[in-house]
Amino acid sequence: METQKKDAFALFDKKLKIGTSFDMVKRPMVIGGHNAALYMVDGFVKDEIMEKIMEFLFSADPAQVDACPDAQSFANRFLSYVEVAAEDDPDKIITQVLSGTIALVMEQYPQVLMIDARTYPSRSVSEPEDDKVLRGSHDGFVEALVFNTALIRRRIRDVNLVNEIHTVGQKSKTDVVLCYIEGQADPKLVAKLQKLLDTLDVNALAMAQESLNEALVRSGWYNPFPKVRYTERPDTAAASILEGKVAIIVDNSPTVMLLPAAVFDFVQESNDYYFPPLVGTYLRFVRMIVFLVTIFLTPVWFLLIQNPGWIPPWLDFIKIAEPNTVPIVAQLLIFEIVIDGLKLASLNTPSALSNSFSVVGALILGEFAVEARWFVPEVILYMALVAIGNFTQPSFELGYAFKLIRILLIVLTAIFNLWGFIAGILVMLVLLATNRTPAGTSYLYPLIPFKWSALSRLLIRRKMHRDNN
Repeated sequence: METQKKDAFALFDKKLKIGTSFDMVKRPMVIGGHNAALYMVDGFVKDEIMEKIMEFLFSADPAQVDACPDAQSFANRFLSYVEVAAEDDPDKIITQVLSGTIALVMEQYPQVLMIDARTYPSRSVSEPEDDKVLRGSHDGFVEALVFNTALIRRRIRDVNLVNEIHTVGQKSKTDVVLCYIEGQADPKLVAKLQKLLDTLDVNALAMAQESLNEALVRSGWYNPFPKVRYTERPDTAAASILEGKVAIIVDNSPTVMLLPAAVFDFVQESNDYYFPPLVGTYLRFVRMIVFLVTIFLTPVWFLLIQNPGWIPPWLDFIKIAEPNTVPIVAQLLIFEIVIDGLKLASLNTPSALSNSFSVVGALILGEFAVEARWFVPEVILYMALVAIGNFTQPSFELGYAFKLIRILLIVLTAIFNLWGFIAGILVMLVLLATNRTPAGTSYLYPLIPFKWSALSRLLIRRKMHRDNN
């Protein structure tokens, strides 16, 4: 037995690179007259917790230790920490240590005690930058997995709420949690996601939820419409889970995936539910109108500009007052690219210079671009309206889907005029109709197949009724 345990110490010393990696810590100790060692990652464990655990271990009486027949009995007698489990698989032990769990190896027991006393470095649960509300909670998900599950559990105190953990990635071994309400979520979708997570053969989830999305959700590269909703708000995630959806939480990411997601799910937003039903319904309709405007404003305007005879007298103001030599289609496409360039530049601009950047960008792309006869004022106006409209909904993925469809409509209209515009609309409808959610349901549900009760709930903010039962 003694030789076997010495081999165990040597095994963990080698596997965990003790003495090579400075952050891998081995703390040899004697517990009740027996050799033992604690293995941990420096930075994942607080000194105060370790001192308290070691205080109990050093106080162990040899006779009492010898009276414990196995590792679990020893833990029940001498370990005061809450989360302790016995493990005998070396690979699982090493993975858990690398995840932040403390491993207690004792020479008299074949099993290793895993003490889950990890404390990850984490920022505060502040409100997300891209999904704010005027009223309501102002907390948000963080990069620590256990904090995120606690934020959801705080809102859903139901015994049927399940937080099921999986490990994904041969190298990263990233913790991924399936969060759903048993009996309410689609059991077929839950079983499908469980199987995919357990059999997923990837090296690492380098980009967290996006890497997992690309591995889980199989779809044609040509279809830009997102099949997954993302949120950094715990109240949004909790509301979706209560509706029967499944949340996927990835360690090291503050973004939670919500499945399944149809196109009408993106119409909803947290602000709708923090205002009275009438105001929430109005905001929802405004958002839907802006959705349509961001797709069709510039293509329809360009179609009319190409065919001036189609413009009625009451719409004469949309005509170009001072045309220049740069084709309108080129101006529209250039401005689409310029807006994305400004977004990328703003992301890399220090916050102290962001206001200056906004002023300089507005001057250069506004007044100077017109005076230099690069753009006509009408193009800048309509593209500015489209850019602002994209910010009325929090999904960047849906915003870029609208952008790609809009560019397709403009290009086809420039080549084939009215028939190109009609063809672009047909392409968009085909992409929507042929898209399927991860659950295998229609992307246009509840419009196709039609179900008025479900569609009305998405379009109209309903008042919450008391349950009289």
